[in-house]
Amino acid sequence: MTMNIVIIAGSNRKASTGTRLTEYAERLMKQAGHQVALFDLYRTPLPFYSPDESQAEHAGLKQLKQLMAATDAIVLASPEYHGSVSGVLKNALDHLGSEYFSGKPVLSVSSSGGAVGVSSLQHMQTIVRNLHGINCPEWISIGGAQRRFFEAGQDSYEVGQEIDDRIHRVLRSFLELAARLRGKGHSAAETTL
Repeated sequence: MTMNIVIIAGSNRKASTGTRLTEYAERLMKQAGHQVALFDLYRTPLPFYSPDESQAEHAGLKQLKQLMAATDAIVLASPEYHGSVSGVLKNALDHLGSEYFSGKPVLSVSSSGGAVGVSSLQHMQTIVRNLHGINCPEWISIGGAQRRFFEAGQDSYEVGQEIDDRIHRVLRSFLELAARLRGKGHSAAETTL
C-alpha cells in the first residue's frame, strides 16, 4: 500500500545532521514505494506565528498546509536545543492545528550534540498528543559519533551498521503503524525497507 508521508525537517542550520538523517529516511521510504515530501524549514522559512495576523497567503505556509492536509503519516525532526525542540519546528507546529494531525501516525526524530536527544523527542511527542496525532512508539535519535555519518559534505551516506539497522527497524514499525491506522494492516513481512 502506497502512503503519502510528510517529513518536516525542523532545523534552521544549513549543514544540519538531522536534516541529512531525514533525507536518508526519505530515500528509504521512497525506495519502499511511498510518496514522501520533505519540507525543510531552513530552505522554506515560515513567518512567526501570530494568532492576530492572517498569514494565509504566505507561499511556504500554503505549501506546508497543502502537504499536511493530504498526508497519511508525518515525520517530525528536530535538533535538541536546550533540552527541547528547535524554535523553527515549534513555530511550524503552531501554524498547524489538530486538523492536520488528528488520527495520523507521527514519528519523532532527533539529532543531538550529546549522546541522544531524549528531551526533544519527549517534547515532540507531547506536542503531537496535544494535536491529536498518534505517536509512533519508537523514535530515531542520533548523537555523538553517530552524527558523523550524516555530516554535510559527504556525497553518500555510509551509515554505521548499528544505526542503519535501527533506522530501518523504526521506519518499518512506523510504516506498519500507518498501514494499520489506514485500516489495511500489513504484517512485518509485507513492509519492506
